[in-house]
Amino acid sequence: MLPATSKLCAAISYRHLRNMTGLRRQAAVAISQELSRLASHSPGPSTWIHQVRRRSSLLSSRLEEKPFSEMEMSYIKQGEEALQKSLRILEDQNDWKTETVAGNGDKVLSKVLPDVGKVFRLEVVVDQPLDTVYGELVDNMEQMGDWNPNVKEVRILERIGKDTVITHEKAAATPGNIVGPRDFVSVRCSRRRGSTCVLAGMSTTYGAMPEQEGFIRAENGPTCMVLRPLPGSPSQTRLTWLLSIDLKGWLPKTIINQVLSQTQVDFAKHLRQRLARPGL
Repeated sequence: MLPATSKLCAAISYRHLRNMTGLRRQAAVAISQELSRLASHSPGPSTWIHQVRRRSSLLSSRLEEKPFSEMEMSYIKQGEEALQKSLRILEDQNDWKTETVAGNGDKVLSKVLPDVGKVFRLEVVVDQPLDTVYGELVDNMEQMGDWNPNVKEVRILERIGKDTVITHEKAAATPGNIVGPRDFVSVRCSRRRGSTCVLAGMSTTYGAMPEQEGFIRAENGPTCMVLRPLPGSPSQTRLTWLLSIDLKGWLPKTIINQVLSQTQVDFAKHLRQRLARPGL
């Protein structure tokens, strides 16, 4: 992996924490308190979720050599919020209903949450090692429009530190224009702890990217992708994708549900094709 990725795994030293001042110190303390509160109230999280939530991993990316502005810290906090909400949804294994099961074992599940609405969860196994999948989804995210027909463009608007970005995504219209073109402005953050990677995000506002002509500004989040090596087979990766989207506009729920679950199935197919190309 690239050096920037390896730095995501670095642990924080107490000397760094003592040297922080002002906004950075307040942010670190607030994040630490929130993680402790979540850990004490969460009903038995699975091992990989517990690893990702460990305080040392989540604080390390905040302690940059240069201080963040108040606006940058607000985006970092939004990314953290998306990650924590996503993990809370995924760790609750109750009430998930099967939407789709493909012949190759790819599965889409769903559940309805009072404060979020309907969310979808894709579960697939990809025949590529984790670093390869991670590199495609994170390091090469702006190339997603080249291989996923459901995406017209992904553009990074701003990078904040090592693991937080603001993006603008344009989604293609569905066949027959049943659902017209949508676009999203999102804050995304990535976390890597041991052999588990989490890529989380949610919609945000960004002054330099107002609503675009010809697109309906939709909202997403909390959403995340979790990557883990398949137990006993490190050359394969288990990918879990939690999807939560408000497409806006006047659309029947049956159409929305069909489009979103099919989008996840299509994503897995196109990702495999991308990763299988010669020379990767």
